[in-house]
Amino acid sequence: MILSVKLGRSTPRLAHKFNPSSPRTLSTTLIQHHENSLTKNESKPPKIIFSGIQPTGVPHLGNYLGALKQWKDMQDTAHHSDRLFFSIVDLHALTIPGNADKLRKNRREMLTSLLAIGLNPERSTIFYQSSVSQHAELQWILSCTASTGYLSRMTQWKSKLSQSSPFQSDQPTISSPALKHGLFSYPILQAADILLHTATHVPVGSDQKQHLEFARECVTNFHSAWSIPSSRPIFPYPQTISLDSSSRIMSLADPTKKMSKSDPNPKSKIFINDNEGVIRQKIKSALTDSVSKVVGEYDSVNRPGVANLLEILGGFSGRTGREVAEEIKGESLLGLKTLTADTVVDGLAEVRERFMLFGQDTEVNRQRVREIEDIGTRNARESAERTMEKVRRAIGLS
Repeated sequence: MILSVKLGRSTPRLAHKFNPSSPRTLSTTLIQHHENSLTKNESKPPKIIFSGIQPTGVPHLGNYLGALKQWKDMQDTAHHSDRLFFSIVDLHALTIPGNADKLRKNRREMLTSLLAIGLNPERSTIFYQSSVSQHAELQWILSCTASTGYLSRMTQWKSKLSQSSPFQSDQPTISSPALKHGLFSYPILQAADILLHTATHVPVGSDQKQHLEFARECVTNFHSAWSIPSSRPIFPYPQTISLDSSSRIMSLADPTKKMSKSDPNPKSKIFINDNEGVIRQKIKSALTDSVSKVVGEYDSVNRPGVANLLEILGGFSGRTGREVAEEIKGESLLGLKTLTADTVVDGLAEVRERFMLFGQDTEVNRQRVREIEDIGTRNARESAERTMEKVRRAIGLS
């Protein structure tokens, strides 16, 4: 559920045509839809929505309820003239160097996951960030007017910087040489991601709002530095779509911590492609407490394990954990776990089915996925180049 924005009429016109098992006419359909969307003359300016996710492999339940499910809701409720861009931001992943083969695998799994959750390539532009070189080009141009002082005050950078202090002995230490420029400047690339497609709306969680504020700062700095008249701006000031923060899903093994892929305990997290048996076993073993039932009061401080299961239930139904607690007041903890397991199994059934379909290692499926990649890349490059033509002309590079 999206809290702050109603995006318009529901059910995009072409959504019903997307049949993952019938790839033969995909290219023709996507190209025609994209061209139509560019020429449509609407009385009300269309929204341009952009969001990205790092290629970290198969998403877990926290990723799904906290963001991805809401992306799907945006797609399905957007006005037909609105444009949606969802990027797998693989350049951002390079701020932490790792194994190249693992990154390739993670990219494929994330694309499969975005298709599995129901993002429709006939409605949304789905693409790899690295396939559109204009992202890096605009990042450099924006970096020439970005404030290093502002960047040094970014919360995530300050957090990493504090971990390099010898006085922070209770935290994993990061030596100063490990603090790389890519980590320092990646908010500029985030801003370029947004502004390159002239996004008017960006879905963000509470921990990312500072980065959207920085993107707005980049708009001001660029227009001022290059004397762009306010009557003919190149970039809009992107607005926030607040993601539903109630769906903050915690570890099943330790509900005082967020659910995380890096947690070594496999029972701490549920992946969107887990089968029914695995889901039920993980929820059955979820840490709760010694109180025998749901008392009707939502208490994330004293009963974090119960509160977490209530949040999971609410995340699938568009309700808050507090509302769910009142509705099932008196339910035993066994009953709560059973209800949660049933809800998660049902809620992820189609997602898992599509994941298995798009993840098939067959030539037919590989061709289908390549077509989706190619069309997403083509549409994203066209959008990016329209913006960069204006940028280059404004700064004297063309």
